Amino acid sequence: MEYREATPSAVASPNSSNPSSPSTPTSPPVVISPCAACKILRRRCANKCMLAPYFPPTEPAKFTTAHRVFGASNIIKFLQELPESQRADAVSSMVYEASARIRDPVYGCAGAICQLQKQVNELQAQLAKAQAEVVNMQLQQANLVGALLCMEATAPPPQPHPQQFAVDTFICSPQRYHSNPGFIDDDDNNNNLGSLWEPF
Repeated sequence: MEYREATPSAVASPNSSNPSSPSTPTSPPVVISPCAACKILRRRCANKCMLAPYFPPTEPAKFTTAHRVFGASNIIKFLQELPESQRADAVSSMVYEASARIRDPVYGCAGAICQLQKQVNELQAQLAKAQAEVVNMQLQQANLVGALLCMEATAPPPQPHPQQFAVDTFICSPQRYHSNPGFIDDDDNNNNLGSLWEPF
């Protein structure tokens, strides 16, 4: 039994053995778009570009605003002096300051802060005024309730009806009316009735 060493010509590739089979599709090359900073500066964006994480290609206005006020070299210098954990906040602050400086070239961000502080002071004054009005209304309500209670306390008790008074008196002392079943309590009336019964 003999063993033969396989030669490269003897080994057939899958494509050559089956010419009718489709070829394996190759993936298209990935095109990495440069960051907004490198695109605006018209330079090649390196793999470890410092500006790429903070100025994506979808937000070119972000770098344009910061670059207009601070300049690209200053932005890179600022980011190099900061740790990586603080760079995103620094970029946001630079963009906000640049936007405020473009809107107000004289005061910049300080002008926006002063305007907001003025609005806060006005709102605090309105709130204090509303609270004072609420306290005043509560005091007026308390005084009104106190006056009503005093009027009820000093008002005289209601007088009973004369007929009801006679009935109540009879219930309390019935022996007084044993000799007078007519419930007549007036002495003058008793004298007049007695004179009517005198013989002629």
